[in-house]
Amino acid sequence: MSDLQITGGRLIDPANGVDEVTDLFLSGGAVAGVGKKPKNFSAAQCIDAAGMLVLPGVIDLCARLQPGEAHASGAGATIAGETRAAAAGGITRLLCPPDTAPVADTPAVARMIQDRAAAGGGARVHPLGALTVGLRGERLADMALLMDAGCAGVGNAQTAVGNTLVMRRAMQYAATYNLPVFVRACDPWLQGNGVAHEGEISTRFGLPAIPEAAETAGVARDLALIETSGARAHFDLISTARAVEMIAEARERGLAVSAGVAVHQLHFNEGDIGAFDPRYKVFPPLRTENDRRALLRGLEENAIGAICSDHQPHDADAKLAPFVEAAPGISGLDTLLSMTLELAERGELRLATAVAALTSGPAAVIGMDAGHLARGAPADVCVFDPAREWTLDENAMQSSGKNSPWLGRKLRGRAAATIIGGEIAHLDGAPVTER
Repeated sequence: MSDLQITGGRLIDPANGVDEVTDLFLSGGAVAGVGKKPKNFSAAQCIDAAGMLVLPGVIDLCARLQPGEAHASGAGATIAGETRAAAAGGITRLLCPPDTAPVADTPAVARMIQDRAAAGGGARVHPLGALTVGLRGERLADMALLMDAGCAGVGNAQTAVGNTLVMRRAMQYAATYNLPVFVRACDPWLQGNGVAHEGEISTRFGLPAIPEAAETAGVARDLALIETSGARAHFDLISTARAVEMIAEARERGLAVSAGVAVHQLHFNEGDIGAFDPRYKVFPPLRTENDRRALLRGLEENAIGAICSDHQPHDADAKLAPFVEAAPGISGLDTLLSMTLELAERGELRLATAVAALTSGPAAVIGMDAGHLARGAPADVCVFDPAREWTLDENAMQSSGKNSPWLGRKLRGRAAATIIGGEIAHLDGAPVTER
């Protein structure tokens, strides 16, 4: 493994309080030094990052690598292909929810996911194991074996565990191994067959609605179970102002809880679904403008520590149905980094907050020594060109899923190079000198 030097970039490492123009030195798959050239360091390659940002590699805590089962034609997304798309977006590690096909409820499936991802040569994949067998919410999966097979945590994906006793036992089991539980807080009976936020827009268009209470009731139940079980839990896709308040209060009381938000929830609100545009159909649904602003405040106030893509690559026909019947989800690997940093450019987030929510914040959720660039840290780096303008069209998207609400939009800022484990996994615009 050769030495690599990145020169002249603005290095932003929120975990270590660094924001300065300096050089970064990588050797043996780890950070060898920042600023001062280490002894006996001889770079075989040098990346000129002048005018660019040098960031820890992005860690995406929620990215599906297969199309929805109902729309899987065999010609769509593949695990290996999506990891390469992730690397092209500056993502060096990602967590894959357990609602894969087959469900990741056994060590064999968890290892299969990792093997297929490794063959792709892109971002590293850390699977989440299923909380219950088949995600049916009835019988607990063998979490100890899933952890031994490389699972970074456990969860039940989008399927709520309706039986509170089963959920309590699951949390107790996970707490025994200090295994983080990824919680999708939602009351399934309140959600029902809803497709949009219960408010002005759903009423005007006559859409089946999902009330705010569906999320807050789920958060309240699971916080009570976390407190009594001692589990470490992550609310991975919150969408409402009230949920932010509840999680902030729980953190103040010392509960081991964290929260994440999908980047599209920070850009859009319920009004963006317009005339039933299925590109904006997501779960949880886009909420009010007040909720969107509360999510941004939650990031600044550390109630929310992670921003994810909630990547769901669908085949083209999945979004062609009417809004009520269309598959939910956005293909987000290509845009996660650009759209998060756009929030900083617009002044809605501080730059350090935005970068931390993609790097050190997600790493803390799963207890991983990653997401920072101190000496000895993994050599996972993204060189980001903030001035580069590009248009998101189907040809520009690296993911096989083209279902994005940003299609056709001119974007600013793109990953110019992605380094994973000290090796260049993606290069698009960053000058490299061989020595």
